[in-house]
Amino acid sequence: MLYFWAVAKEGSITRAGERLGLSVQTISTQLSLLERQLGQALFAPQGRSLVLTESGRTVLVYADQIFQIGGKLLQAVAENAHTRPRFSVGITDAVPKLIAFRLMEIVLQPPLKLRLECIEGDFEHLLGELALNRLDLVIADRSAPQRANLKLDSHLLGNVGISLFGSAALCDQFGKAFPQQLDGAPMLLPARNNPLRGAIDAWLESHEICPEIVGEFSDSALLKTFGRGGLGLFPAPAAMHADILTQFQAHPLGPLQGVSESWYAISTHKRVPHPAIQIIENLGGQRLIS
Repeated sequence: MLYFWAVAKEGSITRAGERLGLSVQTISTQLSLLERQLGQALFAPQGRSLVLTESGRTVLVYADQIFQIGGKLLQAVAENAHTRPRFSVGITDAVPKLIAFRLMEIVLQPPLKLRLECIEGDFEHLLGELALNRLDLVIADRSAPQRANLKLDSHLLGNVGISLFGSAALCDQFGKAFPQQLDGAPMLLPARNNPLRGAIDAWLESHEICPEIVGEFSDSALLKTFGRGGLGLFPAPAAMHADILTQFQAHPLGPLQGVSESWYAISTHKRVPHPAIQIIENLGGQRLIS
């Protein structure tokens, strides 16, 4: 195929031989062998040159693709010799960035030293990408659904209690008699399709609290950013109070007793799992509460 491809590009066996450093006889012999195998003539003489037959033009299309892929293969192997192996992770919008950081930072350090590729997106979309092997792992706030066409494993990484946070001014205003003073307080809450939202709504109802909901967000980072602006109280993992104070200048107002959030590592069934997945599953829970 390489000899055919060279002749097609050069227009003659002689010039192809010069390009490949081979004799005319060698190339002619290999071309004849290829034509016998395919059962078609690939070239027709035209003066001192050779032109492709209809079959030859069809074969050239595939030959171009084959050698383009071959070139990409050589490039990829050369890059892998000097770069870290890639580890592609999908992270749903509901997963706090601080949680994602605590879970993922370990793969950048020895002994793994991987090249981390993080992709944010919708839960269903990321599961589809995982099923197509475009992702190695998905971190989500819920387990994968049990479907016949999606053979996925869900590993519970951790379950963390939730507290209510707010700016210093809001904490002074609504934190003196927690949670009784929360009635009418401005709140920033997760979107209604978020599992955490249902638990918070149930907690508010059980305490007969009717807050003023000023915003609903599918992206947890955006929710906290609005909270940093003092626009409302917001829920966040209690164990991460120090990070939340540093990044969002928000203080814990009080715990939402009985309300917690879970995070899962979702992967496909594989005979030999990625070593990074095993480490995240084994150490993930410890890193969430440390």
